[in-house]
Amino acid sequence: MNHNPHKESFEDREIRVWKKRLIGVWMFTIPIVILMIIDKMGFVLFDESIMTFIILILAFPVIFVFGFKTIKSGLKGFLSFYFNMDSLIALGTLVAYLTGVASFFFSLQDYSGISSMIMAFFITGKYIETKARGKATQEIRKLLELGARNARILMDKEEIEIPIKELKIGDIMIIKPGEKIPTDGIIVKGESSVDESMITGESIPNDKTIGSNVIGATINQEGILYVKATKIGKDTFLSHIINLIEEAQSTKVPIQAMADKITRIFVPSILFIAILTFVIWWLFADLSKAFGIAVAVLVIACPCALGLATPTALMVSSGMGAKRGILIRKGEAIQTMKKIKTIVFDKTGTITKGKPEVRELFSLNKEKDFLELVASIEKLSEHPIAKAIVEYSKLIKFKDVKKFKVLRGRGLEGEINRKKIMIGNRTLMNENNIFLNKFEDRIKKFESKGYTTMIVVENKKPIGIIGVADDVKEDSVKAINYLNRKGFRTIMITGDNEATAKAISQRVNIKEFIANVLPEDKANKIKELQKSGFVAFIGDGINDAPGLKQANVGIAIGTGTDIAIESGDIVLSKGSLIGVVQAINLSKATFKKIKQNLFWAFGYNVLMIPLAITGFIHPVFAEIAMALSSITVVMNANLLRNQRI
Repeated sequence: MNHNPHKESFEDREIRVWKKRLIGVWMFTIPIVILMIIDKMGFVLFDESIMTFIILILAFPVIFVFGFKTIKSGLKGFLSFYFNMDSLIALGTLVAYLTGVASFFFSLQDYSGISSMIMAFFITGKYIETKARGKATQEIRKLLELGARNARILMDKEEIEIPIKELKIGDIMIIKPGEKIPTDGIIVKGESSVDESMITGESIPNDKTIGSNVIGATINQEGILYVKATKIGKDTFLSHIINLIEEAQSTKVPIQAMADKITRIFVPSILFIAILTFVIWWLFADLSKAFGIAVAVLVIACPCALGLATPTALMVSSGMGAKRGILIRKGEAIQTMKKIKTIVFDKTGTITKGKPEVRELFSLNKEKDFLELVASIEKLSEHPIAKAIVEYSKLIKFKDVKKFKVLRGRGLEGEINRKKIMIGNRTLMNENNIFLNKFEDRIKKFESKGYTTMIVVENKKPIGIIGVADDVKEDSVKAINYLNRKGFRTIMITGDNEATAKAISQRVNIKEFIANVLPEDKANKIKELQKSGFVAFIGDGINDAPGLKQANVGIAIGTGTDIAIESGDIVLSKGSLIGVVQAINLSKATFKKIKQNLFWAFGYNVLMIPLAITGFIHPVFAEIAMALSSITVVMNANLLRNQRI
């Protein structure tokens, strides 16, 4: 499976390209500016024609090398009559540059130096814009890095290690404790628990026996597994998730689309005005002045401020968010967030901590004696539930355990002081004909609270039960209550059963929940909810990545997997749901600032273009005015820092 194209993402490459252009244009433009200033101050370094020739030479790489893509894009608009933001830049720079060439043959003012300045300012704006978008979405690369690079297989009764790309369907893979499973397969020998949290988001490993299916890139926890490879390359679960993300990645910035629409009307209008201005001034004045005023009109109308309006606000917003643990990765989320009506939460690792804890226990014996018995056996297991029980017991010294045995998918057993102790689920109790009559009501009560319930038996007699659950984060209730008060529809989505889902949703005051959802179905559930309006989805696992992409705004919990983080439009690095509230407030404040910036950018043109037409603005001052309009937009964006979120 070759995914080399994903080694450098499109956005990373774009930032690198614009940075090179930025350095290149200013290397040549700064000497031009210095020469022009010296000339305006009355110091004559060169003859006028030599000066023009030097400026033309210096400006050439700025326009036709570093600015070539912009010129090409802008001129393409003239051929197709589908004008874009590059159209005025292309025409303004070319006309200004050609005045320098024409000055050798006609009595014409040389504006070629200004052409370099126009392009330099434009490329500076473009670099700021690409930088503001943030670094690339690298989820595909992150996913591929999750997979094992090599596989240990059984060949002619010998273990050999081969690169993952040489693995074939039917090969028997050997996976030792702590190792990644190289690819999807079925267990043919061995028992273990497998950490599938990177795929499912669920914190408790799944017990696996002969015949169980396993997923590539998940981690074997305990026993040695012999797995027959059933899927390789693009057919694996991991590749399927990659495809889901790629399909959901067709996002567009709505405010930019609006600006483009206005530009398509604005650009031809300016062209018409510039030509009309040129003709009128040529008729009533001279050719040189007509060119100068026409260039001034084109320059003053260059949409640099328009190009900076959105990214500068996003840059400031990103900085504000970062200080609060809110990372804005996709600019369109800022605009979309204000339309959100429904907020969907993944359960594990999002509303809950993602780590099992002992929540409640009941014992016929003294609690201390009961915990000593249970923890001594659980200490010998690597299972997260066992670790939670041992941590809860706070024991330093444990009892000696003999005949310890892991009963895969059911529980544990061992012997302490010649007494046989079993700890496990109902299945284990049924297998051993252990009657739970006295405990039935309490077990049902534990299960109704959403606990994973472990029954403890001594010599076939039940002596207690332990309820283990993934606890709710401290601030989940506060955040969800705020969202409920603000009128948002809050929904929890989980792979858990109805009882657990109901228990958790009641604890955090979520009115709706969707239970028993398979990882690959989350995106479909989001799609269904989108029929009723815009949806934000908050998640932290790989299984949440397609849902994060499908949602109108994907909010990833930063304490989750890298793939979830890279799939989110917004990332909450602190893992707190209070960040959701802050992200909504920040989004509203930022979009308001973007609208103000666009107003200033267009307002500037409305005010300055008439002055250029009437000949009050020289092209040099038009260039300065254009730069000032960009500075105004940047300063206005920085006022966003005063907003309280």
